[in-house]
Amino acid sequence: MASGTEQGVEHASPLAQAAGGPAVCYRELSRFPAITRAALGTAAEGQTFLLYTECSRPDPSRRRLLRFSRHYSLRRTGGGGLAVSQAALSTEIHNQLLSQDSPTGQQRAVLSRCPQQGHELLEVWGSRGRSHSVDLTALGKHGAVYTEGPFACLAWSRSETRLLYVAEKNWPKPRPPSPWDVPGAARPVEEDEDEEGEQFVYREDWGEALSTRSVPVLCALDLEGSSLSVLEGVPEHLSPGQALWSPDDCGVVFVGWWHEPFRLGLRACSNRRSGIFHLDLASGLCELLSAEHSAACSPRLSPNGRHLLYLEGDLGGPHRQCLRLRMLTWQTRQTVTVLDVVQEPTEAFAGLYAETLPLRCWAADSRRAVLGTPQRSRTDLLLVDTEAATVTNLTAGLPEGCWELLTLQWDLLVASCSAPHRPPSLVVAVLPPSGRELPLHWVRVEDSPTVPGVTWKTLTVRPPCSRQSPATHGAQAFEALLLSPSDSTAPHPLVVCPHGGPHAVFDARWRPSMAALCRLGFAVLLVNYRGSLGFGQASISSLLSQVGEQDVADTQLAVEQVLRSEPLDPHRLALLAGSHGAFIALHLLTREPERYQACALRSPVSNLPALLGTSDIPDWRYASLGLPYSFERVPHAEEVAAMLLRSPIAQAAQVRTPVLLCVGAQDRRVSPTQALELYRVLRARGVPTRLLWYPEGGHALAGVETEADVFGNCARWLLWHLGQPQQDGPGQHSP
Repeated sequence: MASGTEQGVEHASPLAQAAGGPAVCYRELSRFPAITRAALGTAAEGQTFLLYTECSRPDPSRRRLLRFSRHYSLRRTGGGGLAVSQAALSTEIHNQLLSQDSPTGQQRAVLSRCPQQGHELLEVWGSRGRSHSVDLTALGKHGAVYTEGPFACLAWSRSETRLLYVAEKNWPKPRPPSPWDVPGAARPVEEDEDEEGEQFVYREDWGEALSTRSVPVLCALDLEGSSLSVLEGVPEHLSPGQALWSPDDCGVVFVGWWHEPFRLGLRACSNRRSGIFHLDLASGLCELLSAEHSAACSPRLSPNGRHLLYLEGDLGGPHRQCLRLRMLTWQTRQTVTVLDVVQEPTEAFAGLYAETLPLRCWAADSRRAVLGTPQRSRTDLLLVDTEAATVTNLTAGLPEGCWELLTLQWDLLVASCSAPHRPPSLVVAVLPPSGRELPLHWVRVEDSPTVPGVTWKTLTVRPPCSRQSPATHGAQAFEALLLSPSDSTAPHPLVVCPHGGPHAVFDARWRPSMAALCRLGFAVLLVNYRGSLGFGQASISSLLSQVGEQDVADTQLAVEQVLRSEPLDPHRLALLAGSHGAFIALHLLTREPERYQACALRSPVSNLPALLGTSDIPDWRYASLGLPYSFERVPHAEEVAAMLLRSPIAQAAQVRTPVLLCVGAQDRRVSPTQALELYRVLRARGVPTRLLWYPEGGHALAGVETEADVFGNCARWLLWHLGQPQQDGPGQHSP
């Protein structure tokens, strides 16, 4: 069937044939590297700096990410300028799991995995080579080190003599089979009877993409004494992470997540109860620094050690929301709100929505900080004056729609920027003195070319006032990004993409898959319906109790507006979405059975009540209906009925559009059985349906091979069903 579909695509789309087909197009546009980390070191007299960056891109031949480093020299020039030169050739990074440079930039800690034994090694490198190497696995004091996700960290002490990281608690290894494991056989007397019956005890984890994260512990490596210790004193009801050393190196600041009575999914959920804590290593006293009942994270200590910045949000409700920026004065323990939650955005500031602050976000004056956050359909860099509580947008109006701060050291900004038609570029700038930040002069270190064949614009959509609440959220404007082919073959078919979340956002960044669709001849509409991040907390809250109604209506409203204003073919429309975006797409198929000619979905939500017992975030099922959640809550019959009425599966009989479903068997957020149930229902009703089942895939269907396969199948599905009219369709496909 796959080969027949490919032939049909080539026959149906001459443009796709000219572009080399979906696989070739995607491979070409995926070759541009993403910049994942940057660090600065000083050289002669503080006027020359060494810039180290880490990059990654897909390596299809090896079916994994190719990771490599680049090195540059930066020299200050007159007038606050910078001269940039490449200092060394790019080199591939092998087996590295985590790395972090010391405060002075003179040392680098590297966590790597030994390819022969699989052991984790923590090494320290400097100008004279490797100075320390510790086999963490051989020491056996903890389990695997956390190298990514919300808990992970690798922090230097100010004295640069100790390292701090987070690892899994050291669990007893399962007892291997023994000769006496037969009925009636006598056991050795010395065998520990306490371990009997413990082998299959269930251990909770932190859900989607964190299934190996159960009980994290704080670990400290003393480089001078060559000793490793698992820190004691963290309360048993907390899971620690995001740790750093206190200003005097005598304690540890960390984020602690409450995990009683049980753990809820933590990935992309900034509403879980957590606090900022200080653990005094001498006394063992653990002190709560933030509010008792809030969601606090991302502590960042100022260069002078006097102030601690962190993010704070409310508990429950939307999993992502507008956050407060809080600052604690270390000596007095007094906390102030630097930036509060923004209900309605202004032109100058739309609120904070970032999950984390940059690791190095403070300016040298210990007064200003720089961070990146969605601002409507852009992600901009904002400069915050923590004393004046003011915000300056450093990147507003620039052609790139997505900016990420990689590091800020010695008042040198290192950032990555991109746009829907331009892959990420590496840029640097000198941060001017306070009050003179604008205009900021960015210098391009690695400049990516504009990709031909892709244009884009931002559209503003204004929904009509709600009859029920015209004065509240009914008239809030939202946005959509339109990517279009730049050729003259209009009208183009349109692929409509509502994002997942639902509290997420399509910012104007580089996405190889969307650019590839444009190169294949499609226009693409990325819809930021009301409830998206970047448009104020009132917009986020407006979606509660309106899921399956407001988000669906907004998406269709954006489609109707763009069809009126742009040269698009109204008879060739398709839906491409994942997770909650797929939930919206399915609702559109039931309400507009003849409107869309094709639909390709990833990890779709189709049956809300079925997720109560299968998802790592059952609380969202209640919050989405505007209902309160508590850990001990058991659903009532009327609540289950209300959830089912909001579920696309309840109206599946209305679907006529061919549907492609892509799911990961390891998905903890949206069970793959959601797609399996939908697949069976649609096939039973004669709807052309195909199901792709990825055995190792999670909710995001991530991974070089998986992402390429998902895109290729989705693109071929769209090309077939949106191509020139055929005498015979592809019919049904079996998985």
